[in-house]
Amino acid sequence: MTVGNVVHVEVSGLTMAYDGRVVQRDLDFTIGRGDIFVIMGGSGCGKSTLLRHLVGLQQPTAGDIRYNGASFLQGSPEQRASLLRRFGVMYQQGALWSSMTLAENVALALEQYTTLSPAEIRELASLKLALVGLAGFEDYYPSEISGGMQKRAGLARAMALDPEILFFDEPSAGLDPISSRRLDELILELRESLGATIVIVTHELPSIFSIGTNGIFMDAERKTIIARGNPSRLLAECEDPKVREFLTRGQHR
Repeated sequence: MTVGNVVHVEVSGLTMAYDGRVVQRDLDFTIGRGDIFVIMGGSGCGKSTLLRHLVGLQQPTAGDIRYNGASFLQGSPEQRASLLRRFGVMYQQGALWSSMTLAENVALALEQYTTLSPAEIRELASLKLALVGLAGFEDYYPSEISGGMQKRAGLARAMALDPEILFFDEPSAGLDPISSRRLDELILELRESLGATIVIVTHELPSIFSIGTNGIFMDAERKTIIARGNPSRLLAECEDPKVREFLTRGQHR
């Protein structure tokens, strides 16, 4: 797949603030179609906050976000709703409804946004679960499966409407190294099979280097982006001490 040749998402002049306190200011970056775009930075720099702005859960103090050239923030409610249906979001802990089976969790968006019959919805939910390696687990409840399986079920739900863009907030958090690697491999497979653009908030170096094709590094003190580009290239070329410290943690070489 050719990555990044066509701009899918454009963020310009974005400023995020809470109660008048600026979190990040003047954010400018683009995400190419088919990118696996990594939002990096130290704790408290606003990574998850940026993700919430990108999916419309929070409104910026200034700036704009454009998808396929159309403003997400300035569009009509109908236009925003249309864009939102092209998003899939996987939250940190999977955020599955504990009182629903895995199939019922995946079926929620299909029931709300399609005119498919119950039988068709059940079939599609089973297909999405199979895509993430959970065939046969349709009638299990979240409490009956492992943390890694819950993450994959959350991914199946995010994929329910065949989104153009998938947003992941710390998808590997809390997973053992083997489960984390399997999830990374699954993300790569889904990017190839769905042709989706993927935006990930993560601090996990193995994931950043193994799947990231592009990204930004935000700094909590300077309150803006201090580096951007392919993570492996940043490791080799970026001289900013904060970026280098972040990318050379632990045993990575």
